[in-house]
Amino acid sequence: MKAVVYTQPGLPIQDPQSLYDTELPAPQAGARDLLVEVKAIAVNPVDTKIRASRGGQQPQVLGWDAVGVVREVGPEVTLFRPGDEVFYAGAIDRPGSYSELHVVDERIVGHKPRSLNNADAAALPLTSITAWELLFDRLGIAEQAGQGQSLLVVGAAGGVGSILIQLASKLTQLTVIGTASRAESQQWIEELGADHVIDHTRPIAAQLAAHELECVDYVISLTHTDTYLGQLVEVLRPQGKLALIDDPAQLDVVPLKRKSLSLHWELMFTRSLYQTDDMIKQHHLLERVSSLVDKGVLRTTLGEHFGAINAENLRRAHAVIESGRARGKIVLESF
Repeated sequence: MKAVVYTQPGLPIQDPQSLYDTELPAPQAGARDLLVEVKAIAVNPVDTKIRASRGGQQPQVLGWDAVGVVREVGPEVTLFRPGDEVFYAGAIDRPGSYSELHVVDERIVGHKPRSLNNADAAALPLTSITAWELLFDRLGIAEQAGQGQSLLVVGAAGGVGSILIQLASKLTQLTVIGTASRAESQQWIEELGADHVIDHTRPIAAQLAAHELECVDYVISLTHTDTYLGQLVEVLRPQGKLALIDDPAQLDVVPLKRKSLSLHWELMFTRSLYQTDDMIKQHHLLERVSSLVDKGVLRTTLGEHFGAINAENLRRAHAVIESGRARGKIVLESF
């Protein structure tokens, strides 16, 4: 099968060996696995982080967002059958989806939204799971709750922020404030449903005050948390909650104590990595997202379509992700 791989970690993305085209043996489905013919993929920051840090003697396959068609099912599979169109984000400890065929545990897979084409659907799985778990699992906000409360999302124009803004504005009663530094990103966040948009390169408290917000009840920080931490502690209400997904080299959490603030870290791969008892919750979550898309409640967060799935196009996509200037999701389609 065709695949895009790398061997040596840390190569600059301009190097042809940082990602290259090759042929690999087709994978075999395990007991609860689906063998999926991959139709479209999306590129995420985790792809670039793994490429920079993890290598091996054997070719490494990245990719944790996919849409495809089930070709075979393992003997213990109960949720899907051959011919089903699916979307999912895969598992970080298994080969990724930059390949024509891919195996994935059925418990972290959902049926593709019927109303979306493959490219639009590929933009959704990883970020939808991350955003959903941040909002409803980590922060513990109930659906249709939050009246009179507020949520600040730092770095809201990226992949996770693009779906998080929608979930918070459509499924809760929170006042939603998103941050972005560029005019086009700010417009994007407004279109997705944010009540207010501010610029995280300017003092946050003063901008909130301009919107008659003295403080916020929840903060979700999606980027550069170490840079903004002091301001986030300042604007959080006492006993508020701070959630994050990024990987600061250091994070001094002592300032959270004075306000009794709680810290919540989200990694959407945790359930599959540890085979948790509630791992199937990601299947149910994706089924719900698919239904909400088909009902017109949620929209795709596709930002750019980079063409066919090949090494050249994936190197271009990784370069944009590494620049930190991606808006929405970058998607590639078909081999």
